[in-house]
Amino acid sequence: MTATHSAETGTRTAAAGAAEPATGSPAPRTPRSPRRRPRPATALRYLALVIMLIVLAGPLLWQLSLSLKGPGDDLYQRPPQLIPSDFTLSNFTEMIDRIPVLTFVLNSFIVAALVIGGNIVLATLAGYALARLRWKLRPVATGVFVAAMLVPLEAIIIAQFLLVRSMGLTDTLFAVALPMLVTPLNVLLMRNAFLGIPDEMEEAAVVDGANAWQRFLRICVPQVKGVVSVVAIFAFVGSWNDFLWPLIILTSEQNYTLTVGLNYLRGTFYDDPRLIAAGTIIALIPILALFVAMQRYFMRGLEQGGIKG
Repeated sequence: MTATHSAETGTRTAAAGAAEPATGSPAPRTPRSPRRRPRPATALRYLALVIMLIVLAGPLLWQLSLSLKGPGDDLYQRPPQLIPSDFTLSNFTEMIDRIPVLTFVLNSFIVAALVIGGNIVLATLAGYALARLRWKLRPVATGVFVAAMLVPLEAIIIAQFLLVRSMGLTDTLFAVALPMLVTPLNVLLMRNAFLGIPDEMEEAAVVDGANAWQRFLRICVPQVKGVVSVVAIFAFVGSWNDFLWPLIILTSEQNYTLTVGLNYLRGTFYDDPRLIAAGTIIALIPILALFVAMQRYFMRGLEQGGIKG
């Protein structure tokens, strides 16, 4: 009986010792799952993204590189050198000394403020009228705005100039902003945003006795704040980058916008790509700052104001 009990005890001890791993022995490794090879479709997508990144960001990086290159850098060497070997910031100071940049920037901001305010107010009102109000010529008006998007600026710029000159507004900043106070694209964006608001919200306001203006200001406008930010960004970028119309309508140097004023850097006897690149970077800073400040509303606004049937 004692021998049998001792044998069982020894068997249990041996089994417990076999179950517990040794202190110094490494833990057993689990077999790794084989790596999945990227599919051809996925590889093509990444390749397309890389090509788009190079095409879109390449010119910006090259302008930034030019603006930071000094006299010791060869601008025309092959292959091009992206990182400056003679790094300098003197191009910005020389460009500021050569042209009145601060005056040009102030004029551009004045025009941009007029265009942003006009598009926010007028495009919002027009979009609400096309989407929420019932009137006979609403489909015709919508078709006119769609057709206006297809007309190039060059086809109507002479008529715009003659109209502005007949009004006596030539060589003024208001004349620069006037053709862009409301654009068809922004009107259609606001229309599609207002179409996305449920009808029940306005019907409940009508039951409570709200008129059209109260429904517009208190019910509909708070629902489309994201699209309003998109309209503001589009209006700012369009007015800030406009070159042809200010070049035609402005004649006095003190009224030049930044894009027209930077044209002074291209002279007959002096043409330095470094200074032009420095001016381009200065002109780009406000656009990037506005986008960074409003980026959280931008994508949401684009989805809210997307094209609908």
